[in-house]
Amino acid sequence: MAENATQFDLMRSFPKMCTRFWQNHPSILVLRITMSQTILVAEDQQHIRALVEYKLKNSGFQVVTVEDGKAALMKAEEIIPDLILLDVMMPLMTGFEVLSALKKNAKTKNIPVLMVTAQSKEDEVLKGLELGADDYITKPFSPNELAARIKTTLLRRGKK
Repeated sequence: MAENATQFDLMRSFPKMCTRFWQNHPSILVLRITMSQTILVAEDQQHIRALVEYKLKNSGFQVVTVEDGKAALMKAEEIIPDLILLDVMMPLMTGFEVLSALKKNAKTKNIPVLMVTAQSKEDEVLKGLELGADDYITKPFSPNELAARIKTTLLRRGKK
């Protein structure tokens, strides 16, 4: 019986203990809040889109996906994500066209963009960086590396 009473007391006092802890350690609360950042994933290949969505959700991000460039541009303007993961080769608008339009728009110009491509040609990478991309990753990529690059880009941009 004493054990049950102790468990009950602990259950009753746990929320108060958490509140006191977060008051004394506010950075812990900030870390918890910032893990719900929104990533817009623009990728036309469904299997890659699903893999990226799964990895990013398991890394603590909210994920919104689209399958073409035009939808990416419209969704970016609508939700203003914390970061955009943008495939280069997509229907309706290429990733380069989307990136160029994003950087010309006052609402979206400061959103960090990570470009994804199947081609690792230097001129293509340079074009993306010149248009304002924050980073570049080539397919095939490690989902862990992708999540790390996203986190690093967000930290660099001050979107902790």
